[in-house]
Amino acid sequence: MLKVAIVILNWNGEKYLNQFLPSLIKNTKHDSCEVIIADNNSSDNSIDFLHKEYPNLRIIQLDKNYGFTGGYNRALKEIRAEYFVLLNSDIEVSPNWLLPLISIMDSDKSIAACQPKIKSYSEKEKFEYAGSSGGFIDKYGYPFCRGRILDTIEADTNQYNDVIDVFWASGACLMIRAEIYKSIGGLDDDFFAHMEEIDLCWRIKNLGLRIVVNPESEVFHVGGGTLPNNSPFKLYLNYRNNLFLLYKNLPNRKLFPILFTRMILDGISALLFLAKLSFPNFYAVLKAHFHFYTSLKTLRKKRKKLLLNKAVHHKEIYPQSIVFDYFIRKKRTFNLLNFKS
Repeated sequence: MLKVAIVILNWNGEKYLNQFLPSLIKNTKHDSCEVIIADNNSSDNSIDFLHKEYPNLRIIQLDKNYGFTGGYNRALKEIRAEYFVLLNSDIEVSPNWLLPLISIMDSDKSIAACQPKIKSYSEKEKFEYAGSSGGFIDKYGYPFCRGRILDTIEADTNQYNDVIDVFWASGACLMIRAEIYKSIGGLDDDFFAHMEEIDLCWRIKNLGLRIVVNPESEVFHVGGGTLPNNSPFKLYLNYRNNLFLLYKNLPNRKLFPILFTRMILDGISALLFLAKLSFPNFYAVLKAHFHFYTSLKTLRKKRKKLLLNKAVHHKEIYPQSIVFDYFIRKKRTFNLLNFKS
């Protein structure tokens, strides 16, 4: 059995495979490690490119685009390894990126998953939006990172170089115990893409396991490679999936008050889009809420399988509103936040 399976989920990503596979293969030297490409039925030249340039690389070809969640779930069922690394195709790894992740996972069986420090490929002195130096959420489910709060992205001056427990590890570069991944059912297929790793990590933490960031490992992420940041579809997924993960994972006593508050906040957000005449984004929020309501029956079944009869406290959930702190209290860097209730 492999020690580590590094699995890149590809969809029409020939450009990134050509750009980043050479450095990945060069900087991934381990006696029991394999790089595997899982392809979500790409319509570009990805498969022909891989066969020509990397004939010895294992490729798992799927029959259609199952999204980030479904693609990984189907591919990982076919792989036997101690650790999976879910790695975006638009990531450049550094020479010593892998061993620190393996080392920290080997050091403590209670660590179920970890991530490296994730920095911007285009501005290498800065953190990258999707992960930075570890992920958190606030009491209302808004995600943020150590190094990135809302749209404020910090420069990396080694201020977040310590290994700490986090609430979620980024799906852009996520190492996870294969046994844990499979035992909890993997990623939730209904998310398709976006926030699926937060849901996965929340379920892991509800089992009493740990998720950490090890900044000794460093990678560089292009970001927005599949869906651009201004995409209404991406906005729709983020709003819908945030409601999905709150409904599935919140303890009973917090479920109604948190969801009710989120409905109000999302409504305000939709009205702001409308005031700016940003009609596609306005409709994206409405569509997200409509699909949340129509999914309640399915979500209720999932919720019953998870906890949820007792309160689970996680010190990595920020006990305040990150939106209020950001806009009103002007707390725009992670080191200004107070996680004590």
